[in-house]
Amino acid sequence: MRFRILGPVQMTPRTPSAAKPRAVLATLLVQSGSVVSVHTLIDELWCAEPPRTAATTLQVYVSQLRKALLDGAPGAGQPLETRPPGYLMNTGDGELDLTVFESLRVQGREAYEQRDYAHASSLLGQALGLWTGAALSGVPHGPMLETSAVRLEELRSEVLEQRISADLRLGRHHGLVGELMALAHAHPMRETLHAHLMVALYRSGRQSDALAAYHRARQALVDELGVEPGPELKRLLERVLAADPALAWHERSQDLPEGTAPRAGRRGAGTADGGGRGTGTSSTGTLGTAGSGQEDAAVPQPGPVLWLPPRVADFTGRADQIALGTSVLANAPGPGSGDGEGPGDGDGEAPRVLAVSGRAGAGKTALAVQLAYETAEHFPDGRVLLPLRDAGGGAVDPARTLSTLLRRLRLTPGGDGGAPAATDQGQGELPPSEGELEELSDRVRACLRGRRILLVLDDAVSQAQVRAVLSAAPETAVIVTSRQAPAGVEGVRHLPLDVLAAPDAERLLVSAGGPRTARDPAAVTEIAELCGYLPLALRVAAAVLAARPHWTPAALAVRLRDERRRLPALTLGDLDVRGSLLTAYRDATPGQQRAFRLLALAPRPHFAPWSAAALLGTGVADAEHEAEELVRGHLLEARRTPGARGSVRFGYHPLLRSLAAETLAEEAPPGGPGTTAAVARLGHAGLALARHADSMLAPGRDRLAAAAGAQGKAASGDGWELPEDEVRSLAAGPPLQWFRDEAPGLREMVRQTHTAGLWQLTAALASSLGGYYEACALWGKWDATHELALDAARQAGDAHAEAALLRSLGDLAWQRRQAARAADRYHLARHFFTRCGDAAGAARCLTGEADVLLGQGRTARAEEHYGQALETGRAEGDARGAMEALRGLAFVELSRGRPDGALSRLGECEAAAGLAGDTRWLEYARRTAGQARAAAERGGRETSGEMSLEVRPGVWLIQPAPAADIAAA
Repeated sequence: MRFRILGPVQMTPRTPSAAKPRAVLATLLVQSGSVVSVHTLIDELWCAEPPRTAATTLQVYVSQLRKALLDGAPGAGQPLETRPPGYLMNTGDGELDLTVFESLRVQGREAYEQRDYAHASSLLGQALGLWTGAALSGVPHGPMLETSAVRLEELRSEVLEQRISADLRLGRHHGLVGELMALAHAHPMRETLHAHLMVALYRSGRQSDALAAYHRARQALVDELGVEPGPELKRLLERVLAADPALAWHERSQDLPEGTAPRAGRRGAGTADGGGRGTGTSSTGTLGTAGSGQEDAAVPQPGPVLWLPPRVADFTGRADQIALGTSVLANAPGPGSGDGEGPGDGDGEAPRVLAVSGRAGAGKTALAVQLAYETAEHFPDGRVLLPLRDAGGGAVDPARTLSTLLRRLRLTPGGDGGAPAATDQGQGELPPSEGELEELSDRVRACLRGRRILLVLDDAVSQAQVRAVLSAAPETAVIVTSRQAPAGVEGVRHLPLDVLAAPDAERLLVSAGGPRTARDPAAVTEIAELCGYLPLALRVAAAVLAARPHWTPAALAVRLRDERRRLPALTLGDLDVRGSLLTAYRDATPGQQRAFRLLALAPRPHFAPWSAAALLGTGVADAEHEAEELVRGHLLEARRTPGARGSVRFGYHPLLRSLAAETLAEEAPPGGPGTTAAVARLGHAGLALARHADSMLAPGRDRLAAAAGAQGKAASGDGWELPEDEVRSLAAGPPLQWFRDEAPGLREMVRQTHTAGLWQLTAALASSLGGYYEACALWGKWDATHELALDAARQAGDAHAEAALLRSLGDLAWQRRQAARAADRYHLARHFFTRCGDAAGAARCLTGEADVLLGQGRTARAEEHYGQALETGRAEGDARGAMEALRGLAFVELSRGRPDGALSRLGECEAAAGLAGDTRWLEYARRTAGQARAAAERGGRETSGEMSLEVRPGVWLIQPAPAADIAAA
């Protein structure tokens, strides 16, 4: 088989003729060797509006592909496999043009870096020869294919520019002129191509044409973008005007410091491989231009050392942090001002190290670079940025860091302080015999002696990296950026960096997104919120809108609302929010990674330590320790919420929750045994705590709790449960306050357990919330949770659970004055209670029916029901059922104008409430008795107008007052 995606999507010997199966093929090939989820494929085929039959239709397309694959390679194995949560395409060596292209691209880059330009040109030319048109053409593009097409076209351009750079080094400038003219015309915004063209023309003896090429490039940039050419192109113009002899080519040109090729890695991260500016050459490989990325210069250049990326465009906010950082750096001790150890904050001396810490994507590097530019006057000898992670995200060892720093410092004459000259050894690496850390440290110290330089150590992974540089540069001001603040390092002023404030986030989005974005402020506000105000995500969102003019800000907001599509939507070429967030996840220990994944099941927006304990299957103290470690690694947030208990809770940044959900789905698919067991543990922990709080709020109210007590304690299915002493401790305090804190999470647990098919747990959880909902009149939440739980009870065939939930829903309908609905629910619940042999439960339903009858004026029938319920309650020892019935009989007496009889019933009700241990009902009985006494003192004189009637504790009805002071319900 042969597969092609670097051009029209093709599969030999036969490509599917229909567009959507080809789109499925393209999506699987782009992710060859990786599982592509069903959700991703559905999004790719139908975007925001998939049909109801999307999953079935996708299976048909996959089946067609499998048949075509087998027809094309009879006797071979099926390369398209089903792998939860989707499908996996396996391609053999050389079968997919993209993998061949990637291999040639890497080999070509390595040859270029080794200065084997002829071999580099050959390999890169072969890579470009694989392209037959626009990447992934001939198929409809969804989010993934569109992003992949942009990324592949960018890779193609980089390979092309590097191949041209290699050819220029080989003296092939005459043959390149025509090609470069066509490319510059086709891509008028790519300054690198214009620079290559200028160099080729100049070396071909066409200086005037080189100048004309510059002016055409400038005019295109001004007309299209309203900006002037960048500094590299301007400096090249100056060199052409000055007829710089170093710009001309001769036999040794390929050995001169004329630029390096672009390297893989993060863009704009401030590394020498990607975007710094200095007295070297362009990181794009433009020959003879000034720029960055040069690590192997052999010819010193005059002036201070400058190894910094450009300032981030549209830098927004951070005024307080800029002010603090500027103050620290401006007052940092310089050469000769200290003893070489670096003063600490506690010594009363100014710190020399500014540590900028914060989560991935918070803009730490951008802030550090901004500070480096803002404080330029304080560092006349230069400013140097050193990346402490390699292109793969791993930590750069201290020896390599010092070696890089040494080479950069020696780009200026007289900068080595009398130390021996640096050697390049081909690729610029020091030979092993000179690579010892101590010797390197001595050389760096000698280079820095007497010089006022600012070092930026970007993305530090460990304290060892930082200490090595600080030891080698004892009198140098340093900015360190890292996710975790470097602890135990002396002379440090810490500057923690969080997400942007909402107004600053919206300004950044509008500034980076352009006028079209500003026209929809409501969408801008929503996008900023869904991005969690994270600077990286905001910039990617703005770039996505700029790259897709057919998308409106509102359309992007719709995509971001879906947590499953949020991270894929925030991807454009090599701008990838997910990739940045993954670095923190990959740096965590396996145990922390597991905790990060499982806690995605925790209630949102924040959760208590007991929720973490349940999900992780550990003790509460151990779970809190795990959560704190995730907070330290910026994978989780600690939040102190207002409330009587004031405990610390935990939550995710919105984008990290999306990442946690993705990684969880990869490790343990939804509905699998791992996630179901975790949801069960969480639900049972929530149930135990809610029942304890409910027993203090309304003792004996929950009939499901009574049934569970009779049957024995329910377990989570894997032996884990909250110890009883911890249940009492965690649910201690005012029960209403506990429910206010935890009810949102418990509602989410009801939905989770229902989705997981934990039917009986769903019913019990919802039932445990009924008392809180009734006490606070939360009718909508009461209705939603109990209707879901009622479905669960019926799915489980649990008649007793169905009865308890129907009775609660009857109470809800009665409070909403839906008399017919309430009567139906009470009657059906009584039927189920009777069938289950729960006489006390059936009697409570009879009381509910009596309440409806009394409200309809059918006093005699109501009195009969109340009396029967009271008799059963007393016989069954159900004090709560008895007090509810006695309350009803008191209202019957009042409705007949007999306050004395009501007082007698209310006295019995008070005694029953005391027996049940329910203080709310106890106080209610006393309050109502006071009203009855007042009515008795007036002798039943008529009153007029409306009156409020407390028919149950905290439940009030307003109706016209009858002849008596207190009317029937």
